[in-house]
Amino acid sequence: MGRWEPDARGRLAKAAMALYAEQGFERTTVAEIAARAGLTERTFFRHFADKREVLFSGMDMMRDLLVRAVADAPASATAMDAAGAALAAASSVIQENPERARLRDAIVSGNAELRERELIKLAAFATAVAGALRDRGVPEPAASLAAETAVAVFKVAFARWVSDPGQRDLLGIFRDLMGELRGVLPDDAPV
Repeated sequence: MGRWEPDARGRLAKAAMALYAEQGFERTTVAEIAARAGLTERTFFRHFADKREVLFSGMDMMRDLLVRAVADAPASATAMDAAGAALAAASSVIQENPERARLRDAIVSGNAELRERELIKLAAFATAVAGALRDRGVPEPAASLAAETAVAVFKVAFARWVSDPGQRDLLGIFRDLMGELRGVLPDDAPV
């Protein structure tokens, strides 16, 4: 494929993911990614700040999705229900391409720096959801507690989904775990 073919960003991302899987994230260079995609290093840097960004480039879109899902939750939704709706929306998007999600997870899990970046990403998602809950009138600390809890449930659901390649329903796992969460503390439990 020539340098002037369309979808340079997509070609670069596909080449990077293939190389990360073949030889590891650490050993893959930007030059190799660009060459595999039939592009130049300069083109790579027009689309990505560095080779980590291939793995984290959808963060802004996902954060916007989370905020929008909280805002779109019914007015009668509890803080936990609105936060859950946000992470359910994220689950739906992620499960659209399970092979990529599982490959990305394997790459991130194999590198301490990427694992740290993943935790920072999840913390940013919790912050965004908490902000959206506050915009709905949910006071602190309820907004932060609901957001952090929904992200924690999502992490458990995602880990279960990734560990079972035959499982194609991340959203179902997330919803089941949200249901289990409701049973963790009975209504009359002392706090």
